[in-house]
Amino acid sequence: MNLRALTAASPWRDRVLALVAGLATALAHPPFGILPGLLGYALLLWLLDAIDGPRPLRSAFLRGWLAGLGYFGLGTWWIGEAFLVDAANQGWMAPFAVTAMAAGLALFWGAGAVLYRRLRPAGAVRVLAFAAALSALEWVRGHVLTGFPWNLPGETWRAGSAPSQAAALLGAYGLTFVTLAIAAAPAVWGQGRSGRIALGAAAATLVGLYGGGWLALKTAPSPTAASAPKVRIVQADVQQSAKWDAASFQAIVNDYAALTAAPYADGKPADIVVWPEGALPAAINDYLAPGTWVRQAIMDSLRPGQLLLIGGYRYEGSIEAPVYYNSLVALRREPGDLVMVGVYDKHRLVPFGEYLPAEGFLTAIGFKSMAHLGDGFATGPRPAPLSVAPNLKVQPLICYESLFPGLARPDADVRALVNVSNDAWFGVTSGPLQHLNLASYRAIEAGRPMIRATPTGVSAMVDAQGRVVEGQRLDLGARGVIDARLPAVGRETPASRLGDWPLAILLLVSVAICIGISRIGGQKFAVAKDMG
Repeated sequence: MNLRALTAASPWRDRVLALVAGLATALAHPPFGILPGLLGYALLLWLLDAIDGPRPLRSAFLRGWLAGLGYFGLGTWWIGEAFLVDAANQGWMAPFAVTAMAAGLALFWGAGAVLYRRLRPAGAVRVLAFAAALSALEWVRGHVLTGFPWNLPGETWRAGSAPSQAAALLGAYGLTFVTLAIAAAPAVWGQGRSGRIALGAAAATLVGLYGGGWLALKTAPSPTAASAPKVRIVQADVQQSAKWDAASFQAIVNDYAALTAAPYADGKPADIVVWPEGALPAAINDYLAPGTWVRQAIMDSLRPGQLLLIGGYRYEGSIEAPVYYNSLVALRREPGDLVMVGVYDKHRLVPFGEYLPAEGFLTAIGFKSMAHLGDGFATGPRPAPLSVAPNLKVQPLICYESLFPGLARPDADVRALVNVSNDAWFGVTSGPLQHLNLASYRAIEAGRPMIRATPTGVSAMVDAQGRVVEGQRLDLGARGVIDARLPAVGRETPASRLGDWPLAILLLVSVAICIGISRIGGQKFAVAKDMG
């Protein structure tokens, strides 16, 4: 009995297979890295084509949604850890949050499945229609309610690997289309000659991804220059739960200060020191106020002329109605004081974490107080380079912002991306490991190295090809510093100039091919009918 007969035997079997397809594709992502799981896309395409009943669009939605439920359930289960930090007040929400997150994100896959079934052409060319429908809805997922483009299919490839280098040309969204088309091609193997052509084209494209990526890595600029700015990344391994304890504040400050002031192996101090997002659990305005012991401790930990980049929250406005920002501030150690030389305010905020969508309504029905949510952050301007020294510009990306392809397109003077993130919220789970992989794609797209600092891991120096520089990584639960020179700037990338246009072009070409094939098929049918 073949697979089609098995699925026809039970209405539940195709639903189970759809869930399996989503789980398999999620397992292909780092840190699991089981790349054969990409065949889950072929299974999903086969399941959508196998629908035979009175309500095909409804069935398509259910199968797509179940596949998405498996994909996002496995890919985002770690968000439950954030609710366990304050378990007494918020622990009860963990299972609901994980389920709601996966079920909500799966709606995009359900919609993509419906779009595919509504528009699919005959023959093997439907692989392009499937890739177009799902990648278009993945783009939508990255933009609705500020977007949540976590684990785009195109980011399945480990950042820094040969296939990942295509992101410099196509961006992560364009690479999503290509990845989906390659992975779904085995579903049309049984279409005769056209199916074999489609599978051969997919195989050739896969070879091109590996071959072109290998060449890009082989010809990349030298990773480091002796004259490059030296950076110290500080990871103090401060658990998020410790920040709720006011008695721990002094110990946290002292720990960061001690690591910052630690001797350098080569005796040459860093030009830039980077602390992560939320390094100190207090408002920047308060602990950097003139005369505070924290300001003095920070100043004493730095060498004269050193820059410190530190993430945290700050406020503006009156005491009665303050406006809060999630920010990165740049401080320079002068002979007698600290001088603030730049401020960057986070632009892309996390829904329900940093701002509350439909706040008036949710407050009125009591959701805000029930979930113990405080006031959110204000949105900063669109990301722009931060000048931290006369000849040194960096592009900050605070936590969540590092997920967004094209959010920060650096100008020619940007030397590096700086990603500060508070991944301590997610404990020792797959979340921080995935976040490193996703953030590293921004380095590939921009052609710039990335300095990444987190409180508990993973902190790293990433080169312009998305590779973690050997020996320059602090994993989950590690305490220490990374002392490294900035890797070289890469070549100017098409992705940094074109943004989402590569995806748009791929979608338009796919639609044109599908329409053309459908019309040719219709004409042949009409001719055959006339001849009959």
